[in-house]
Amino acid sequence: MTAALLHTSATALRILALSAMMIAPVGALAWSNAGGLGIEKQGAGLMLFITLQRQSMS
Repeated sequence: MTAALLHTSATALRILALSAMMIAPVGALAWSNAGGLGIEKQGAGLMLFITLQRQSMS
């Protein structure tokens, strides 16, 4: 029973490590680009945002 648990744990650890290596670059890219997206909602950007919102509602 201990050998089966050890084998299962090793397999799960390998799956976890492989999935972390595949997901980490995508997560890092998404995290680094998260702050710079969108329209700055102040000044002319705010006026453009409000105008586009009003046009989409009518």
